[in-house]
Amino acid sequence: MSNEAIPEKFYQNGLRFECQGSGKCCTSHGEYGYVFLTLEDRRRFAKHMNMRVGEFTKKYCEQTGKVWHLKEDPKRLDCMFLENKRCSVYEGRPSQCRTWPFWPDVMNAKSWKTDVESFCPGVGKGKLWKADEIEKIMNEELASEKRMGT
Repeated sequence: MSNEAIPEKFYQNGLRFECQGSGKCCTSHGEYGYVFLTLEDRRRFAKHMNMRVGEFTKKYCEQTGKVWHLKEDPKRLDCMFLENKRCSVYEGRPSQCRTWPFWPDVMNAKSWKTDVESFCPGVGKGKLWKADEIEKIMNEELASEKRMGT
């Protein structure tokens, strides 16, 4: 057994975050362009929009490999549901949007600083999210990612 200390998580003492409604997280930032969708996400969207799941999927989604995502307009970097810097389908939004900014991919000090803090005005404001709350949200995102393609 090693005597090495377990490295401290940069969010061990929590992180302050409160959405400021800037819409910046709803705009493509290079590799984070797609809004990926599970079947549950498509069902939630469809219910919110009073549509059948198949109708919603045909109108608003496309598939890359086995994974569904919202269609993108190459001339527009914003999510198709972003209107006046607000999500027009907020109650129906997918897991990917519900778990932002606590995505496993950005929950290390370097990625947090370059991929979240550098452009999101909600970082450092509002509620202090405890480490266990952050990890619960991260686990929700991981579970959602595992359901992709279904």
